[in-house]
Amino acid sequence: MVLVTVRSGETTGIGWTYGPRACATVVSDQLAPLVVGREAMDVGGCLDAMVKAVRNAGRVGVVGYAISAVDVALWDLKARLLEQPLHRLLGAVRDQVPVYGSGGFTSYDEAQLRDQLTHWAVEQQIPRVKIKIGESWGADTARDLDRIGQARGVIGETAELFVDANGGYGRKQAIRVMAAAAEHGVAWFEEPVSSDDLAGLREIRDAVSPDVTAGEYGQDLYYFRRMCASGAVDCLQADASRCGGVSEWLRVAAVAASFGLEVSGHCAPHLHVHAAAAVPNLRHLEWFHDHVRIESMFFDGTLDPTGGSIRPDPDAPGNGLTLRSSDVAAYRVG
Repeated sequence: MVLVTVRSGETTGIGWTYGPRACATVVSDQLAPLVVGREAMDVGGCLDAMVKAVRNAGRVGVVGYAISAVDVALWDLKARLLEQPLHRLLGAVRDQVPVYGSGGFTSYDEAQLRDQLTHWAVEQQIPRVKIKIGESWGADTARDLDRIGQARGVIGETAELFVDANGGYGRKQAIRVMAAAAEHGVAWFEEPVSSDDLAGLREIRDAVSPDVTAGEYGQDLYYFRRMCASGAVDCLQADASRCGGVSEWLRVAAVAASFGLEVSGHCAPHLHVHAAAAVPNLRHLEWFHDHVRIESMFFDGTLDPTGGSIRPDPDAPGNGLTLRSSDVAAYRVG
């Protein structure tokens, strides 16, 4: 986690991304001088200045993650200055946001996978869960299929089952895996091949029953427009901690809507929830195991997904979170 704080008077906003510590260097050396001294209400102007200033450094990758963290912090600051919950400031269209439990790493043994899925589907009553497949870049499809079957057995027939191959398969291989898993009713097939292979995603989308989805690595509107225009996905993923923060995530959702697509927030659920509540074409957010663990350690005010949705606090200003400064200090690396 790379954490950014921005201050105006006595009010502080917080934002973050998940990436290498080099993101922090970009924030302090390249982005902070562009933001400090600007009007706190002008979040759009700050984002525009940051994007233009990094043209030669390149926006994709570490720089884009850093911009995202600053933008998230600026939106939190603005809402706190106005004493409004962020989703109300953005213009909420819903009071609660659907989530899906996400983890199921290929490194888990059967007991670990069973315990995690049981926690989500049975204890927390989340009606949709996701596991990883595509182990070792598609080298063990037999185990992938076994784990899909195990997951279905744990969650029962009524919950939705999602799988994520992280781009690990070839085109025909991905189609064969879904055909072999047909009895388990997979509903969501994430990154069956590389997200850069738009033609491959489209080929798989046309051949399989589950919705095909990708987009988590996108960092500008042109990327997302190309993905939508190619017919590569049934639902567009976007990550506000990578694509340009809350500002750009909302624009990405609008691009998706122009193609008749819904959008799903990738990872970092507490970073996304307020923006997600303000988007008409939202499908859900990823209740990602690792990020939920970290955000629950570092912030007070984290949310409860029991029943399959999270509800941003209607009374707390900004993103509703309070940084546990003393707890965070123990993990500080720079």
